Amino acid sequence: MTESEFRELLTRGLDGIARWEASFRPFEPHRSLEVAPDVAGKAIDDLVVRLHDNYPFFHPDYAGQMLRPPHAVALAAYATAARINPNNHALDGGPATAQMERECLDQIAAMFGFTAPYLGHLTTSGTIANLEALWVARSLHPDKAIAFSSEAHYTHARMCELLGLKTVVLPADARGAMEYSALAALGESDAVGTVVVTAGTTAAGAVDPIDAVVELARTRGWRVHVDAAYGGFFATLARHPDAQLDASLWTAISRADSVVVDPHKHALQPYGCGAVLFADPKVGAFYKHDSPYTYFTSRELHLGEISLECSRPGAAAAALWATLQCFPLNAGGLGISLLASRRAALIAYDAARSSGSLVPIMQPELDIFTVAPMAPEQRVTVSRVSQRSEEIFERCQNDRERPLFLAKWRLPQAVGRQALPLLEWDEPHCTVLRSVMMKPEHESEARTIVARISSY
Repeated sequence: MTESEFRELLTRGLDGIARWEASFRPFEPHRSLEVAPDVAGKAIDDLVVRLHDNYPFFHPDYAGQMLRPPHAVALAAYATAARINPNNHALDGGPATAQMERECLDQIAAMFGFTAPYLGHLTTSGTIANLEALWVARSLHPDKAIAFSSEAHYTHARMCELLGLKTVVLPADARGAMEYSALAALGESDAVGTVVVTAGTTAAGAVDPIDAVVELARTRGWRVHVDAAYGGFFATLARHPDAQLDASLWTAISRADSVVVDPHKHALQPYGCGAVLFADPKVGAFYKHDSPYTYFTSRELHLGEISLECSRPGAAAAALWATLQCFPLNAGGLGISLLASRRAALIAYDAARSSGSLVPIMQPELDIFTVAPMAPEQRVTVSRVSQRSEEIFERCQNDRERPLFLAKWRLPQAVGRQALPLLEWDEPHCTVLRSVMMKPEHESEARTIVARISSY
């Protein structure tokens, strides 16, 4: 969508809301809210200057962290709804956007294979969504531990500390995924209540053995929570032959007890928009609370009655709802752009393998590409690889003609010894290069990106 088309879309939305506002009795805005046009204009001009101090997250030359620009439809919808500023805590705070939120959750639930009745809502982030899932886990098993991989997102350890929960941290394999044998070896003395599996680690995009974990959990009486904050929307491609995904891992999510996903990552939304779903709606009883001045507009549960957050922007629900009208959650909708990102990572992997100067850390499972600057079959120290990674990172970013923005990963020794057996570990961590190819444009740029990394 071109800039002019976006501006037309934004104007269309704001004009539509202005016509709705004009249908009510006119009134004079209070003089305390007046601001001189030159003062307001200067504030915006100064803001634009300050915002130039950013990396070009929108551009395919930015292939660093997991930042995918929001779609123009999402931005226009968000701005349109934000003009009204609904709060999806109670129906009287945002009746229209509350209904939109429910419709969005129905689509997300269907993508994961969750069937009605289920419980779910949007959150302001995956962190808060995971907090709610772990809070429910504690409510169900207050004296039992949470088990997760060493490569799981750090939010789990942090939130377990916040909730006063014991943890069992399991090793990761050469792919960066949970080591299933270590989970299976846990005994009754470990007193696990919930196992967290990750559908797309934020370091390398690894997918834990969700299907095997679900089967084992059913025999052990454990709950299973799927942290799909990063990779969840790849479920749209689970059975697509070109995606080269293990469908059994993704279909197993339907048998989990809860799942988290972040629309502000792959689903083209502005920050912050997360979501949490529970297979058993009865866990809503843990959210029960009383408010003497809300919840009078419906006999049904309000979204605020099944959420820890008491204020949530209805604009986020409106943006996601409008986006899903254009890009439904299937292989022919949102999945088209995800497939391009998936192909980009695989292209980069193949290009690195044939470069002669780079060694991929692991084969990408989603759209994250990781690589060590070393020759194949070469014995080299960790300190040397880390030094080269830092040099390449700086030279790419500071290239005046065409900067390339990458990310770095401090590869832990436990994973690195398996993935890169020729490394000599003279330091506890090895800095390697990491590229998140979230933009579909990266499919056509992947070989160039690898060639540039290799050239430095």
